[in-house]
Amino acid sequence: MTSGNEIIPAPRAVEGPTRGGVVLDDSTTLWAAPGTEATERWLRATLGAAHGLQLRPGTEDARDGVRLLVDGTLEPEAYRLSVGADRCVEIRGGDPAGVFWGAQTLRQLLGPEAFRRAPVRPGTRCSIPHQVIEDGPRFRWRGLLLDVARHFMPKEGVLRYLDLMAAHKLNVLHFHLTDDQGWRIEIERHPRLTEVGSWRSRTKFGHRASPLWDDRPHGGFYTQDDIREIVAYAAERHITVVPEIDVPGHSQAAIAAYPELGNTDVVDTRALSVWDTWGINPNVLAPTDNTLRFYEEVFEEVLALFPSEFIHVGGDECPKEQWRGSPTAQARIEELGLADEDGLQAWFIGHFDTWLAARGRRLIGWDEILEGGLAEGAAVSSWRGYAGGIAAARAGHDVVMCPEQQVYLDHRQDGGADEPVPIGYVRALEDVYRFEPVPPELTPEEAAHVLGTQANAWTEVMEDAARVDYQVFPRLAAFAEVAWSRLPAPERRDFAGFERRMAAHYERLDALGVGYRPPGGPKPWQKRPGVLGRPIEGAPPRH
Repeated sequence: MTSGNEIIPAPRAVEGPTRGGVVLDDSTTLWAAPGTEATERWLRATLGAAHGLQLRPGTEDARDGVRLLVDGTLEPEAYRLSVGADRCVEIRGGDPAGVFWGAQTLRQLLGPEAFRRAPVRPGTRCSIPHQVIEDGPRFRWRGLLLDVARHFMPKEGVLRYLDLMAAHKLNVLHFHLTDDQGWRIEIERHPRLTEVGSWRSRTKFGHRASPLWDDRPHGGFYTQDDIREIVAYAAERHITVVPEIDVPGHSQAAIAAYPELGNTDVVDTRALSVWDTWGINPNVLAPTDNTLRFYEEVFEEVLALFPSEFIHVGGDECPKEQWRGSPTAQARIEELGLADEDGLQAWFIGHFDTWLAARGRRLIGWDEILEGGLAEGAAVSSWRGYAGGIAAARAGHDVVMCPEQQVYLDHRQDGGADEPVPIGYVRALEDVYRFEPVPPELTPEEAAHVLGTQANAWTEVMEDAARVDYQVFPRLAAFAEVAWSRLPAPERRDFAGFERRMAAHYERLDALGVGYRPPGGPKPWQKRPGVLGRPIEGAPPRH
């Protein structure tokens, strides 16, 4: 059995374990108070299946039982897991999410077998030592970005990643659904977005400097019912799905489907196809009323599918060359009294900021949206280092910290020659563990605007689920602890202790079938010999 000292992410306080404990077997019952129904269902479906336990409904005071209840004296998402005080396992949560996170900790206490889908030793009794674990999160936004636009991840893979996020107490899936290389969400009013925009004829293999191509067509998209299923599955696990529809850059797939969305007065947009390589694309949306109406119709369907407070609109990496050469764009700049093309982008983003706010939602975008001013309720994903997040927080905007140099999981994990398709700086497990989301430059009032943090899995060089697993794990476990636990300053963090706990956690990941990077380096089938990446040497800059 696992002790409280081997839990990941690390809990706030553990009392015990001590001798004696609670036994879970065929006679174990489950009592669930109002508000805990999702956790009740999850325990029966997941722990019940893994250990062959029926977990029949029981009474609140049953011996060797499990009971779940909401306790309003605890903070939101906090929990208190008590094992054995009156011969039962009790999980109290400050809200339904807190109860669920307590159940995730209970799963870890039951050992790696609890992470399987069926019993491997039928009839085995589970004994949990007496202990009390009190815990709660540091941040309200503990996110993972999945880029399904560059390489499509089928629905089952997304549901699997929601389970993996839940196992690590992460609660926001940033769903990157559109880009130059693919449009992944069905929009009924504009069917060509998926008929044309969801697939490309071939794909660059490796970094854009690589001479290699995969000549197989690549594509896929989620129907609206797929999206409803993903959102509901996430909600059962207390995970919010924040969709990203990228504007006005990263839009060639949409322009390929509807050429009138592009800058038709400077480029023959009818000749464009879904982009098959990587990098920053010059083909951006035209700043016309037609484009605004089109994307309002897209967002109307997006809002109906995603109940999230925030809607992500991208706003990054929008080259201005076409706008500089476009009489239409220049006329719009003059009409609006703007200084330049940067002001035009700010106007474009501001339009959707106002539009979303009028519908009770909040816009969030990459830190480029700060350029030219930002409406009061908008939030910023700080990706170009910490600087954008610092500027946004000082201006009174909420921030999600996801600096590229620290928590981009497409960056390589080691400097060795065997690392597959090496991108960016070396960001080893220890580097991620020592990441600090709140810059010390911020005052307490400014730091309160840091909603939390997010790790980003961009998939240009992740062609399938195995590559995603390799890049994301085990670093996501370290990131989850940074996002959840109240850790000391980076230089004082006990990485050796984290590594010891990871020894138990690797067994859990094995049971879940996660193809993580082993501590000793990639396995032969995880390598990509001869496929060019873009490694950057030295320590990454902080800003």
